[in-house]
Amino acid sequence: MAVYALTGFSLVSLLSFGYLSWDWMKPSLVADVATDPMEKSLPPTFSRPPHIIFILTDDQGYHDVGYHGSDIQTPTLDRLAAEGVKLENYYIQPICTPSRSQLITGRYQIHTGLQHSIIRPRQPNCLPLDQVTLPQKLQEAGYSTHMVGKWHLGFYKKECLPTRRGFDTFLGSLTGNVDYYTYDNCDGPGVCGYDLHEGEDVAWDQSGKYSTFLYAQRVNKILASHSPKEPIFIYVAFQAVHTPLQSPKEYIYRYRSMGNVARRKYAAMVTCMDEAVKNITWALKKYGYYDNSVIVFSTDNGGQTFSGGSNWPLRGRKGTYWEGGVRGIGFVHSPLIKRKRRTSWALVHITDWYPTLVSLARGNLSNVPGLDGYDVWPAISEGKESPRTEILHNIDPLYNHAKYGSLEDGFGIWNTAVQASIRVGEWKLLTGDPGYSDWIPPQTLTNFPGSWWNLERLTDGLRKSVWLFNITADPYERYDLSDQRPDVVRTLLMRLVHYNRTAIPVRYPAENPRAHPDFNGGAWGPWASEDDAEEWEDIGEPLKSRNKKKKCKICKLRSFFRKLNTRLMSNRI
Repeated sequence: MAVYALTGFSLVSLLSFGYLSWDWMKPSLVADVATDPMEKSLPPTFSRPPHIIFILTDDQGYHDVGYHGSDIQTPTLDRLAAEGVKLENYYIQPICTPSRSQLITGRYQIHTGLQHSIIRPRQPNCLPLDQVTLPQKLQEAGYSTHMVGKWHLGFYKKECLPTRRGFDTFLGSLTGNVDYYTYDNCDGPGVCGYDLHEGEDVAWDQSGKYSTFLYAQRVNKILASHSPKEPIFIYVAFQAVHTPLQSPKEYIYRYRSMGNVARRKYAAMVTCMDEAVKNITWALKKYGYYDNSVIVFSTDNGGQTFSGGSNWPLRGRKGTYWEGGVRGIGFVHSPLIKRKRRTSWALVHITDWYPTLVSLARGNLSNVPGLDGYDVWPAISEGKESPRTEILHNIDPLYNHAKYGSLEDGFGIWNTAVQASIRVGEWKLLTGDPGYSDWIPPQTLTNFPGSWWNLERLTDGLRKSVWLFNITADPYERYDLSDQRPDVVRTLLMRLVHYNRTAIPVRYPAENPRAHPDFNGGAWGPWASEDDAEEWEDIGEPLKSRNKKKKCKICKLRSFFRKLNTRLMSNRI
């Protein structure tokens, strides 16, 4: 039997604050908005391919939007969602690179070699070049394609850059997090560089401009200079609300009564981002795009509770495979939706946007077989059943193996020490170490001793390596049914075995000192030459494959490192 320990507060105290009374099905939070019944029968104006605006926010928690009962003001997101379709059974990945790679490729990360962690600034790694990306498919369909914001899919050589992967223009950062004003990013002590790029050049002249404002202004400029008669795709990947917690003072002032400093700054950043979305929507209407547009809003992973985010009442946080890490905020707003102003419980995953948007654009999917995503537009627009019945959250063979997992615990078919998670129908299975597992209420209070936010902690799960939940009946993952339903556990383990047979080797190469910004004019950017890139292509391949390479090539690589280390020592870096 699970034992729950409350730190700093009693259960009664939490209830008195309303934290445990949040009703999953409460009408005021997620139910359909009343509408004219005739409106649902109106056909969309779909005479030509729609303009597509995809907005992705960074580290925004599930609780951190007004229509989920948040204390943070998001009037624009609330209105757009209320007038469109809220996706309340929508899943993303628990960290940055995996979500972005699956959005751009329509494939699970086990099928791109990116199933472990993120792409780090000094790694010779990027989104595999053999993958046909979403913007490339939209270009084929006649779209003008633009990206504004955070890339985080690798940049060690020029072929990895957004402008080489399907985007006509790009303004944004290549790494995972930068200062919102100076655009500096440090990947360890003394390894710092500038990271704001315009196309393939460093945008030194934009330093000092708050990124949320800068990106919204760039979208406005793109729309003003393009003809609404020609289809356009804009991928807006806001840096907000990832750390560092920075916001213009006027937004922080609105939350001056919020006791927790991190939550106050975080709330200000969310509201600022909400206003940026308002400005983008206004520009769509001003320049004549809106009536033939589809706006998709998505978060990239769960909120980071140590930095002001909240996924309440879900379990876990960013970086975990609990619902708090993988269930996202999502909605679609469009005049082209047939059944507007409602909530959809259709199962949707971030990989589904690739085939859905390419189909909306009347593009060709026949030459990209093996996608893991589904076309879910009929489910969104018409309320039809989702074609998706299961989601592979991930299989990560490199993540620290759970101490108490074993092949025996996995019925002899799966090593439960391996971190993995899958959902099939209403059932969700986790194996290995799923990550931090507490339920963390919104951090609006202050002056609590110690780690006060761990208000409800599961204390007996440390020796486990298998969990099973009925997510439909138990969305907060409070009742582990793995012991009661071994039949379901075995069935889902078999699905993991099936997916694992299709996985390609993990690509997670060692960091290269040549990536240091000091060798690149003080900025993060491509550092490998064409010859170097060939050397690095081998890293991350299976051992047998690498052993087939000529010995002289290995010698050349070792010689390169010896010379580089000598140079680094002479520069005292």
